[in-house]
Amino acid sequence: MKKIQIILFLFIGVACIAQEHPSLTLTSAGVELIRSELGTIPLFDQALDEARKEVDAEIDLGVIVPIPKDMAGGYTHQRHKRNFFILQKAGNLYQITQEEKYAKYVRESLMAYAKMYPTLPLHPTNKSYATGKIFWQCLNDANWLVYVSQAYDCVYNYLSEEERAHLEKDLFRPFAEFLSIGNPKFFNRIHNHSTWANAAVGMIGLVMDDPELIEWSLYGLTDDGIDANEIDNDGGYIKVKGIRKAGFLAQLDYSFAPEGYFTEGPYYLRYAIFPFLVFAKGLHNNKPELDILNYRDGILSKAVNGLLLQTDNQGRFFPLNDALKGMSIEAREIITAVNVMYTYKGEDPKLLSVAKTQNKVLLDETGFAVAKAIKEGKEEKCVQRSVLFGDGKDGTEGGVAVLRADETSLVMKYSAQGMGHGHFDKLSFSLYDDVGEVVQDYGSVRWVNVDQKGGGRYLPENKTFGKQTIGHNTIVVNEQSHYGGSVKRGEKHHPEFYAADISNKSIQMISAKDNNASPGAKLHRSLFLLKDPNFNNPIVIDIYKVISDNVNQYDLPLWFMGHLLSADFEYDRSTESLQTLGKENGYQHLWKEAEGQSKKDQFQITWIGNGKFYTMSSIVDPNDQLMFARLGANDPNFNLRSDPVFIHRKKEAKTATFVNIIESHGTYNRVSERPIDPFSSIDKVELLYDDHAYTLVEIKSKKGDSWKLAIANVDNRLNSKHELQLDNEKVSWKGVYKMFKN
Repeated sequence: MKKIQIILFLFIGVACIAQEHPSLTLTSAGVELIRSELGTIPLFDQALDEARKEVDAEIDLGVIVPIPKDMAGGYTHQRHKRNFFILQKAGNLYQITQEEKYAKYVRESLMAYAKMYPTLPLHPTNKSYATGKIFWQCLNDANWLVYVSQAYDCVYNYLSEEERAHLEKDLFRPFAEFLSIGNPKFFNRIHNHSTWANAAVGMIGLVMDDPELIEWSLYGLTDDGIDANEIDNDGGYIKVKGIRKAGFLAQLDYSFAPEGYFTEGPYYLRYAIFPFLVFAKGLHNNKPELDILNYRDGILSKAVNGLLLQTDNQGRFFPLNDALKGMSIEAREIITAVNVMYTYKGEDPKLLSVAKTQNKVLLDETGFAVAKAIKEGKEEKCVQRSVLFGDGKDGTEGGVAVLRADETSLVMKYSAQGMGHGHFDKLSFSLYDDVGEVVQDYGSVRWVNVDQKGGGRYLPENKTFGKQTIGHNTIVVNEQSHYGGSVKRGEKHHPEFYAADISNKSIQMISAKDNNASPGAKLHRSLFLLKDPNFNNPIVIDIYKVISDNVNQYDLPLWFMGHLLSADFEYDRSTESLQTLGKENGYQHLWKEAEGQSKKDQFQITWIGNGKFYTMSSIVDPNDQLMFARLGANDPNFNLRSDPVFIHRKKEAKTATFVNIIESHGTYNRVSERPIDPFSSIDKVELLYDDHAYTLVEIKSKKGDSWKLAIANVDNRLNSKHELQLDNEKVSWKGVYKMFKN
């Protein structure tokens, strides 16, 4: 009898452990720790007070669950979005404060949704490949479930058994099935949308202790009914040895390169990092055998660190691919990333300096740990550095380089396509300094959650311009976008890394090639960031070679940020009427404002932006066309910004070498109305030698100093020796490149 009692006790104990709540993003032990020190940790107490005020105001309004009808930005969309944020906070407040009003509000809200949900058809907008029920797309429905599953977890023990059964039968299980087996093209792919779906189904599965939902979330649907020959133009369906790879673990396997670069770019990782981490927290607490935070050698930790390195001096993410400008480390998702990684991956004191800048923490034990560490003064300064990211599962599908010197950041994108959110911008670059963008990447044509702009969706001009090659700082061959503007073609190819050097404090470089983006043309770009006392700021040296057996037209745009001040060549300005530069591939959106030619073998343009002077000094051939254009043509709804662009065109050429030097050289104070160093310090740029094997460029300053930059174009071995014989001198070096200063 005693043995039976012991076995029964053990069984009951195991059952209690399995049913412990909360256990997703809060734990019972964590809640007890928080309660014991309330009122003593300022940043956490601030978070608690702010949440109280926000949730209390919503409680006063009462439960509001309208019938869905609006696009993003519209009333019903925003109301349901606010509901899931508030419910998650209310659940946490109930656990921390033990005040019943918060649990009651969550219960009443969930009951209202459980009453409405069984009656809901698909959302009436029907404008998504995966239309939702509460929202216009399944993605937002998944957002709802990720947040609300946390609220349900927090009030689980407050609810009666009958109430839980009702909610799970009429709301949560049908909701999870709708996101998964009801929408396999949404659920069973490698994409940020699917990450949200996998996390949503898995998190509610953990709360409900539903093994089937957890299985689907981790490994995908075994029979999704998707024809491999009907993969859409967004890509993201992975097959290995005939087996479809999907689910949360596959997202971790295939979305990230080993260094943590996310194939859709930093803007979308900022968005996806939230479901990655909150589901990881739930798995850490409930499925410790997965060791999820150490999965793939700690890929989530690497992803967070890599994400923080893809920001400018203001903490704003580089707007690669379908990105919106202005998104920064202050985003709620990055607060989550910093709090989780500090708590679970080694208490990195540099993360605390980021948290201090954010001045916000999560209302859970990870936020509490960060706030307490900040109170104790444990933070260390987080210093940005140059970094090379590979792309693709193995890091071999091109990549992204960030070169930094002082407050200058030079970004070169030679990554894989990035699926449906990728742009046709192989070997493009963008440039940033302490005040912001100098040479821009446009990002996407979209106004998120602005109802007047298509309900916040991507606008038509995102496809017709935003993704097109002419909208980026890279070569366009015969006015055709890379890969013909086809995601499917782009997914099959990627640029190839050629060489890099980020260890030299005086000069850094990145070089990559692409032989597939433009059929019949081989592209090779080498970018250098030179720091020298002769220049006020680091300068960019850009050597871009293109080789073809065919006669082509080559356009190299420069999307400079600011107002043109001067050009040292003659041009004709269109003052009464404007014509577009072309009819398709983004050219139809460009007004041609001026065109000219240089009578010299070089030219300069100077512009002012954010109170700074910039000059590009370039080598030019007599027949080259030099054009100024402006965005906004064929844009009936004013969806595009009216940004300026300079285009260097070479017509009827087989091979071409573009050499550009970009220099930040002075400032303008609007208060004192005083310009300082408004003119370039560069006197001459010359191409001393150029063939398929070698390129040698000379730069001369107005003070009489000169620099020669030599690069080997086909031999990237570090121990190779090279030699060039010029008219009066011999130039020799070892390795890929060498800078000689006279």
